[in-house]
Amino acid sequence: MYIAYFDETGDDGFPTYSSELFVLTSIYMHHQDWKDNYNKILNFRRELKKDFGLPVKLEFHTKHFLTDKNPYRRYNMSAEDKKDIVFRFTNLISRLGVKIVNVVINKKNIVSAQYPVLENALTYNIQRIENTLRNHNDSEKEMFLIITDEGRVGKMRKIARRIQKINYIPSKFGNSPYRQEIERLIEDPLPKKSNESYFIQLADFVSYIVFLYSLKNFNSSKWANRVENKLTYNDVYQCLQNMKSVLNLSASRSNEFGIVHYPIKITNA
Repeated sequence: MYIAYFDETGDDGFPTYSSELFVLTSIYMHHQDWKDNYNKILNFRRELKKDFGLPVKLEFHTKHFLTDKNPYRRYNMSAEDKKDIVFRFTNLISRLGVKIVNVVINKKNIVSAQYPVLENALTYNIQRIENTLRNHNDSEKEMFLIITDEGRVGKMRKIARRIQKINYIPSKFGNSPYRQEIERLIEDPLPKKSNESYFIQLADFVSYIVFLYSLKNFNSSKWANRVENKLTYNDVYQCLQNMKSVLNLSASRSNEFGIVHYPIKITNA
C-alpha cells in the first residue's frame, strides 16, 4: 500500500482570490519505505538543530521561513543561512524513497467564473498517482490512501468520493473525455495536523518551491521582496533539478519537472 501526503501553496478561491496560483503537491511512498524515510527526515532535523538552532519538533512552514515571519525571527538567521537550509531540504528529499506530483492551477488562464480550483487540482493529482500505480504491473493491485492537513479535508473528502464513482479524463487527442474512475484510493482523505507530520511539511516545502518557479516560468510575475532577497529564479530552478529524481516526471510531458499546469492558456489565432 502507498501513503500520499498532500499540502498546498496559495488559496483555492475564484473568481475572488489572493494568489494567482494554487499549487497542490502530493508526496507518496510505499508503506515499507515509510520508516526509513521518517528516520532520514528526523536525522536531518537534528542536523538543522545542531547547525542553526531550529528545534527538531518546530513546524517548518517554508513561506513563513523565507519571509521572516514568526517563529523564525528569533533564530536570527542570515539570508545565506536560509538559502543553505532550502538547498539542504532539496538534497534530503532527493534521498527519500518517495515520488512527488505537483499540480498548478493558474487563475490567470481561467475563463469561467465557475472553475472548480480545488476540485480540479485534487482530481488531476489523484489521477497521476492512480496512473503510476496502474503502470507498476505488480502481481498485487497496489492501493493508496491520502493524509492531508485539516484545513481542506472536508472539501477533499467530497471530491475523492465523487471521482471514485464518476471521473472523466480529457483525451490527449482532442476527442471527447472518457471515463476512468479512481479504483485504487481507499478510505476518505484522513486529517493530520501539519505540525505533527514531517511529510506534510515536506509537501509544503515542495509546493512553495513549485509556486515560486511557476510564478516566473508561467506568468512572469514577481515574488515578494523578502523572498527575492534570499533566492533567485536560478536557485529555485536548481532546487527542482536537485529533486528531479523523485519528481513524477510522467505526470506532465509538457514540463521538464513533470509539473501539471492547468488551465491551458487560450491564445487568439
